[in-house]
Amino acid sequence: MSAQKTLINKRKMISRVPSILAGLPSLVKGLKIANTSDKSKAVGLGLCIEKSVNENPEGLAIIYQDRQLTYREFNQWINRLAHYFLSQGIKKGDCIAIMVENRPELLAVVGACAKIGAISAMVNTAQKGKVLAYSINLVEPKMMVVGQECLDVYQAIRQDTQIADQHHYYLADQDTLNNPSPTPATWQNLADLVLGQSDQNPINCQSIYPDDPCFYIYTSGTTGMPKAVVFNHGRYMKAYGSFGFASVRLKASDRMYVPLPFYHATAMAICWSSVLAGNACLVMTKKFSASRFWSDIKASKATSFGYVGELCRYLVEQAPVPDEASNNIRIIVGNGMRASIWDDFKQRFAIPKIMEFYASSEGNIGFTNVLNFDRTVGFSPYPYAIVEYDKENDRALTDDKGQLRKVKRGEVGLLIGEITKKSPFHGYTDAQKSEKCIMRNVFKEGDAWFNTGDLMRDIGFRHAQFVDRTGDTFRWKGENVSTTEVEMLIDAVDKVSETVVYGVEIPNTNGRAGMASIRLDCQLEEFDFNQLLNELKKDMPNYAIPLFLRISKGVEMTGTFKHKKVPLKEEGFCLNKVTEPLYVRLPNTEQYVPLTHELQQQIEQGEHRF
Repeated sequence: MSAQKTLINKRKMISRVPSILAGLPSLVKGLKIANTSDKSKAVGLGLCIEKSVNENPEGLAIIYQDRQLTYREFNQWINRLAHYFLSQGIKKGDCIAIMVENRPELLAVVGACAKIGAISAMVNTAQKGKVLAYSINLVEPKMMVVGQECLDVYQAIRQDTQIADQHHYYLADQDTLNNPSPTPATWQNLADLVLGQSDQNPINCQSIYPDDPCFYIYTSGTTGMPKAVVFNHGRYMKAYGSFGFASVRLKASDRMYVPLPFYHATAMAICWSSVLAGNACLVMTKKFSASRFWSDIKASKATSFGYVGELCRYLVEQAPVPDEASNNIRIIVGNGMRASIWDDFKQRFAIPKIMEFYASSEGNIGFTNVLNFDRTVGFSPYPYAIVEYDKENDRALTDDKGQLRKVKRGEVGLLIGEITKKSPFHGYTDAQKSEKCIMRNVFKEGDAWFNTGDLMRDIGFRHAQFVDRTGDTFRWKGENVSTTEVEMLIDAVDKVSETVVYGVEIPNTNGRAGMASIRLDCQLEEFDFNQLLNELKKDMPNYAIPLFLRISKGVEMTGTFKHKKVPLKEEGFCLNKVTEPLYVRLPNTEQYVPLTHELQQQIEQGEHRF
């Protein structure tokens, strides 16, 4: 970093001192909540909800379409669900799998589980087929709660799950409240069953402790099928303290608009905890819409919103409309905003504060942009290091003593987080998979560090800038895509003998789009591309299906028999570099077509909106 840039950053930091001092009481309170080490103290999501009820009972807790719930009403609904689950024998530590799209019912069930110590398995509603069945069976749920909107997808794999028929619960989509559908055969209507239950706070809520699991968040991790990350109540309190009080600092008069899926930690843990900490109102929407976004913001009187980088890119790409900067937004919170659009986004939509953060569902460290610097994930209070990394061979570099080496300021390296009592690694439900993420004896004998799998740039002042992911996972449409998982499913398609999946960059998009290099055991003209696409659609969400195909005669291997993906990534879908046949699935189409120079140019110029 140049001396001039260092001086500019110092001046910016000094200019922020007054606002930092004003927020100091909230910052201290938040860090105290986030870093509590008392394992015997009752904590958790349930108590956070009850705190908001006590402090703002008649204030709005949730707005969804034309529905509004006060904190008192929302809590009573949660309590009735909690008492019903208890009446059915659900105990602390039992798991309830939940497959419901964004709507108040989802959070009510999660809140009920949290109050009695049950674990909510936050099923990704985009999953289907074998992957969905695997995700559900992985956590061994005692109950299954499915929304009407997800019923058909679940019914297709119901026989492959291990849940008893009498423990399947149905929730009608409130979109159809005026014309509700009848409860399907072999399902129990959860909304009807809870009507006679008590609406008083269950006493169980006072016996939930930091190490008790709150929910399972599914992630692709680095390899293989989805993993269930254990997100315990202590970790929820970290988000509640460090974001809710220390960083975002909403007030009871604030409204946070969240168009993100609540099966992800950004919405569930970061956004909702920020709302609860401020006794504010959560504005839920079923799905993100770029064309309706700002009209929804204004109609809901939102003063904040949650985001991921892809969402921000879509908004910047929308044609300007009158008064788009005339909104009440004062702070936004999220992750993945590209440095290339940061300034444009902030200025065009008049956003005073971007609370960019870095975290992962399974990770033990996080960064938050408390000082409101531009183009950074911010500061981390937890012990971490950014170490030298060899992208070509996909490994961290060591010195002659076998220890890792930290990068210099301005350089890029692998982010690792030290595993300590205050920054523990809770891992996955599978202990062996958890151990694979731990690096030991990194800087001294006996130390242990979590390998985030992410590349970061050290920009000084204990701030960092996200650069890229490593290994066998890439991020597209705000989702992690496991290359191993996609390879396995493509390999199962008739006439495919070998598959290598990797992410490639499309200009002016966030993340990396999926591309698969496929070796066939038939002639190209004999291969059925429609069958391939149909098979993939059965078992994986649309964002995970590769956009580009490369029909290859074989892929070069390393000395340890791993596919050499770096050359494939570098060549991407460029016809000037690739002599083998290339195919593309264009947006809003249901077929792969040969990639031509004309199509390639159109894609690179943004004429096709991926």
